[in-house]
Amino acid sequence: MVNRYIAMRRIAQLNVPFNNSVFPSSRSYSHYALALLIVVNLHNYTVRQIPAAVFPLIKVDLHLSDSALGLLGSAFMVCYMVSAPLFGWLGDRRSRAKLAAIGLTVWSLAIVLAEFATGYRALLLALIAVGIGSASFVTVSPGLLADYFPREKRGRVMAYFFLAIPVGSALGYVLGGNIGHHFGWRAAFLVVSLPGLLFALPLWFLREPNRVGEVPIARNRHEGTTGYASLFRNRSFVTTTLAMAAMTFAFSGLGQWVPTFLFRMHGLDAATGNTLFGAITVITGITGTLTGGWLGDRIQKKSGKGYLLVSGWGFLLGTPAVIYALLAQNLTQCLAAMFLAEFFLFLNIGPLNTIVINVTKPEIRSMAFAVNTFFIHALGGAIAPIILGWLSDLWGLRLALLAAPLAILLAAFFSFFCIRTIESDMANSEE
Repeated sequence: MVNRYIAMRRIAQLNVPFNNSVFPSSRSYSHYALALLIVVNLHNYTVRQIPAAVFPLIKVDLHLSDSALGLLGSAFMVCYMVSAPLFGWLGDRRSRAKLAAIGLTVWSLAIVLAEFATGYRALLLALIAVGIGSASFVTVSPGLLADYFPREKRGRVMAYFFLAIPVGSALGYVLGGNIGHHFGWRAAFLVVSLPGLLFALPLWFLREPNRVGEVPIARNRHEGTTGYASLFRNRSFVTTTLAMAAMTFAFSGLGQWVPTFLFRMHGLDAATGNTLFGAITVITGITGTLTGGWLGDRIQKKSGKGYLLVSGWGFLLGTPAVIYALLAQNLTQCLAAMFLAEFFLFLNIGPLNTIVINVTKPEIRSMAFAVNTFFIHALGGAIAPIILGWLSDLWGLRLALLAAPLAILLAAFFSFFCIRTIESDMANSEE
C-alpha cells in the first residue's frame, strides 16, 4: 500500500492520469502475455511465407512473369521497411497492444481479401497491406513483451518470441504448399489467415505493463533527449544493428539460394532439397535460438557483456561450418556442416534482440525496433538475394555463396566491437 501511495504521488507530480493497467503484472499474466504474443508472431511469419509457397500456382493462374512474381515479394518488404518507423513512433506514444492488434487484423484481412483477387494489381495491394500490418506488430511487440519481465530473463523471453522465425516460416511453406497443391492457392490464403482473427480481441485488451519502473511516462519527459535522433547517438544500438544487418544478409542470401545450391551441386530435386533444408532450419532454429537465450541470460549474470559474447562466438563458430558446407563434395558432409552452421548462427537471435531492448530507454523502444527493422532489411534481407544472384552469374553459385560467411564474420566483428560500449549504454538507458 505504501509503495502504491508513493507511486500515485509521483504520478500526480508528473500530471499523468492514474491507470491501474500500467502497474506491474502478476507472473501468471506476464506468461499469458508471452504465450499470446508468441502465437501471434507465429501466425505473422506463417502468413508471410504463404505467397512464396504458392508462387508457381499464382504464376500459372494469373499468367505472370518471374519479374512480376518477384515484385510481389519486394512490394511486401519495401512497405514493411518504410512503414516500420511510423509505427515505432506511434508505439512510444500510444497503446502498443492496440497497435499490435490492429496490425494482426490488417494482415489477416489482407490475406483473406487476396483470396478474392481477380488480377495482379489486387493481389499486389493485398500483399502491401500484409507488409504494413506486419510492421505494426513487429515494431511494438518486443518492447511490450520486455516490459512484462525483469532484465535478467529477457534473453530467454526474446528467444521464445523469435522462435516464430524458423517455425512460422516452415509452417508457411508446409501449409501453403500442401493446401495449395490440393485446393488451390486461394484456399491456402484463406485457411491460413482466418485463425489470426481469433487472437485480435485478446491482443486488443492485453493490459499494458509499466514502461519505466512503477510510474507511467509523462508525454514531455526527456524532451530533446529521446527520439530517432538519440538512437543514432547510441553507439551500442548502432553497432548491434549493424551486426544484425550483416547476419540478416547471410541468412536471407543462404535461405534464398541454398535449395538451388543443393539442386545444382548435389543433384537433389526441388522437393527433396527444400524438405531437407527446411527440416534442418526448423530443428536448428528451435534448439539454437533457445540455447542462445538460455546461455545469454546465464553469462549476462556474470558479465554485462554476456549477450555479446554468445552472439560473437556463435558467429565465429558458425563461419567455418558454412564454408565447409559450401565446399563439401559429399552431400552427407554438406548437410551435417549445414546443421552445425545454422545451430551456431541461431544462437544470436535472443541475445542481439535483447541488447536492442537493454541499451534503449523504455520510452523509445518501439522506435528502436522500427529503426532496427528498417536497416537490417535495407542493408541485409532486401539486397542479399539480388547481390548473390549477380555474383553467381559472374563466378558461379558456389563462389557467390562464399560471400555469406564474409558477412557472418562482419557480424562477429560488430558484436565484439560493441563490448567497448555496452555496459555504459545499458547504464544510460536506466537513468
